[in-house]
Amino acid sequence: MLSPRDAVLHLPTYHPPLGGRTGLRLDFNENTVGCSPRVLERLRRITFEELARYPEREPIEGIVATHLGVDSGEVLLTNGVDEAIHLICEAYLEPGDEVCIAVPTFSMYEIFAAATGARVVSVPAAENFAFPTEGLRRQINSSTRLIVVANPNNPTGAAASLEDLVLIAESTSNAALLVDEAYFEFHGETLLHEWRTRPNVFVARTFSKAYGLAGLRVGVLCGNREQMNAIRRVASPYNVNSVALACLPEALADGAYVQQYVEDVRAGRQQLQAALESLAIPYWPSSANFVLMRLGELNSAFIRGMRDRGILVRDRSRDYGCQGCVRITLGSKEQTQKLLTALHETLHEIGAIKQEARS
Repeated sequence: MLSPRDAVLHLPTYHPPLGGRTGLRLDFNENTVGCSPRVLERLRRITFEELARYPEREPIEGIVATHLGVDSGEVLLTNGVDEAIHLICEAYLEPGDEVCIAVPTFSMYEIFAAATGARVVSVPAAENFAFPTEGLRRQINSSTRLIVVANPNNPTGAAASLEDLVLIAESTSNAALLVDEAYFEFHGETLLHEWRTRPNVFVARTFSKAYGLAGLRVGVLCGNREQMNAIRRVASPYNVNSVALACLPEALADGAYVQQYVEDVRAGRQQLQAALESLAIPYWPSSANFVLMRLGELNSAFIRGMRDRGILVRDRSRDYGCQGCVRITLGSKEQTQKLLTALHETLHEIGAIKQEARS
């Protein structure tokens, strides 16, 4: 009888709660206002011929490389960052190899790594979800072939310093270090170009967050030219669809649109954190487009109360160390004001704050 590999049968599963997502969606870290109008205009001009042809990725990779300030041979466009993670695992992992990840973090790292038959070593975050630099370094050994770091991290919003990431890269020449910079625009620090002196470093970026292209599924993996040539061997030549390739240059060209959105998110992040501080609600300072807060036993009631007010937030209680935690995405100025109003009302309704705390 046909049966999948044991590694596949024992994989953890990722089931995002996609059903019934109506209202203000602050649960998935998506761009909450949508992509640049230039992207929509390009969509309107998509032709029959463009859809009938196989997609040509390389010309757009040249545009992305220029945008990032790297060489075209150092970039590979991917079907979202998810595919970038998958390709790194396929290129470097054998059954029995070890992969180090700091937890809590994005669950697809473990899923793609474990699917190869590699052993995933989870390193708990340090106090207050700080990046566990020394904890990761202690786990690195001759069997370690991959270390994956989300920077800033999801769901905590914590960021590792570039110095700490370099220390990790220098701890081994036998393992790849993949730094997932999905939230780079909201943070501003990057390990781009580091592979020029440390060939085991890779950086992934997405256009799903700040650029508002989550529905088109396009990301980019960057690294040492020789290593990227190896990764292209396991990548489909048609992995990114023609519509995404047509729209991406327009999204990149409208830098003012993206910058305004990022500024709104950063301002909203500060407002939300200040509100939580004043209400004595535990939270973790974030470098991303979301904030993680802890309500303990009141978590479910808070999520229901926010939904009743037309706002979706994300329960993260199943993540390591996040019991009773909820993650809230930030958006435009108007959306932040709506969020803060609903936040106060809901916290008061469920008894998380006293009436006088609202004044």
